[in-house]
Amino acid sequence: MSKPKNRLTRRQFLKTAGLGLGAALAVKNIPAFAATPATAPRRAAQTARRGVLRVGWEPVKQLDPAFISLDSEISFVNAVYDTLIDTTATDRLVPRLAESWAISDDGRVYTFNLVKGVKFHDGRPLTATDVLFSFDRLRDEKVGSPKVSLYTNVESITAPDDFTVVFTLKAPEPDFLYNVADASAVVVPAGSERLGSTFIGSGPFKVQSYTPEDRTIFIANEDYWMAGLPRLAGMEHRYLEKNAAIDALQGGDLDLVLRMPNARYVALQSNPDLLTLNVATSGHDVLRLRVDQAPGNDPRVRKALKMATDRAQIAEFVQLGLGAVGRDAPIGPFFADYFDPESPLPPYDPEGAKKLLAEAGFAEGMLKFELNVPNSGGRPDFATVIKDQWAKAGIQVDILIQDEATYYADNGWLQVPMGITGWAPRPTPQQYLDFSFKSTGKWNETRINDPELDALITAAGSSLNREERIAAYKAIQRKLAEDGPVIIPYFFPLVGAARKAFSFEDGFNPFAGRTDFRRTAFTG
Repeated sequence: MSKPKNRLTRRQFLKTAGLGLGAALAVKNIPAFAATPATAPRRAAQTARRGVLRVGWEPVKQLDPAFISLDSEISFVNAVYDTLIDTTATDRLVPRLAESWAISDDGRVYTFNLVKGVKFHDGRPLTATDVLFSFDRLRDEKVGSPKVSLYTNVESITAPDDFTVVFTLKAPEPDFLYNVADASAVVVPAGSERLGSTFIGSGPFKVQSYTPEDRTIFIANEDYWMAGLPRLAGMEHRYLEKNAAIDALQGGDLDLVLRMPNARYVALQSNPDLLTLNVATSGHDVLRLRVDQAPGNDPRVRKALKMATDRAQIAEFVQLGLGAVGRDAPIGPFFADYFDPESPLPPYDPEGAKKLLAEAGFAEGMLKFELNVPNSGGRPDFATVIKDQWAKAGIQVDILIQDEATYYADNGWLQVPMGITGWAPRPTPQQYLDFSFKSTGKWNETRINDPELDALITAAGSSLNREERIAAYKAIQRKLAEDGPVIIPYFFPLVGAARKAFSFEDGFNPFAGRTDFRRTAFTG
């Protein structure tokens, strides 16, 4: 799932905002978009604002939008700033600062028309100059944002006038709108220099006070460009360890906690004062084996590991039946148009796996792995079940649990022969594939180097023909199911709970930090 350092660079991808619709539309199928009355700016009289929403988040580490990664950081930035376009909880692309947009027939030119009359919190008018500064900063390698890779295909960004911005791409990129809607792609005032410590945006909330490791207090932006929003008088982000936040919610000291252990979520379902939330996502955990060294370079070993794995049992034990069962590819049911529920996974057959390993020269008990696992989420439980399942096929596993920060530090996770890695929700399958499964991928943790797979990934990410993209994605799933060096047994949901004194009209984003609180209202 977000980084001047290697660990943060990778964390940015794993934890950066999930943007929405998994089955991303090909460019030829995305029409020019105009704001509807529900999304266009209105200048009617402001309505009375009531209530302060108290949200429990993990402590923030970095508040410069170019480097945010954690849910808490993303939610902070989403409250203070605006993006050009946004995604809803149901994963539609919708206007925000861009009231409309159009795409050229060749898929290379994207023209955005900005809302007029938008002001930053200090009263300065927002114009196309601010948009150019914001995106040029993100794609400037000297700045060092991990998001620079999202914009390497951008040839130029220009502003024909104060309220028009034109992106010209080097080549067609059907998912480009999702890059524009990235969590880091907020519009900041041109010339901003202290973005991690001063917070002047055009967003629905202003920062009243920020106390690191403790809390941030937001107040409503009374001059927000969408009249009547936000509906809350303010928000309070409290920074707590997850279990402490859940206890505070139960005790009435918090109003909302997103992302929690499934067992705690299940226990909260009987609380009459709370609304429990279960949102499908594309996030998943992957057990992977390097293929550039033995024994991962033997296709018989890779197939035997798949045959020795009961994915449904892992999903039930680790996820308590929540989420969805995986098929060893990062494309799951969340990406409905692209998902292939019949990809050819080998059936669960530990005895068959044992025979196949013998053919590969590994007698029972001779194949041994050290499985490196971060101590976060359900990954230790995942490792425990794998150890037990593989033992039935005569495979020995030694589980090495590490602190999450240690696991990802200095790219150590990329060096170990076998590990379990968590990947946060993403808006399209292409981002998983480009980063982790392409031979040149920045986080190619398996060291896979398959020209046929590379060609399929390239086709899926560049074709303007929707049917061609679907065919490529399904071919990729077949290859990974048959011979891929990964096991993806489940896709985890976003689970949480909120006090019933609040209504959440916009729902909850699959990536918690991207949840939009502009229309959240106090009803109690």
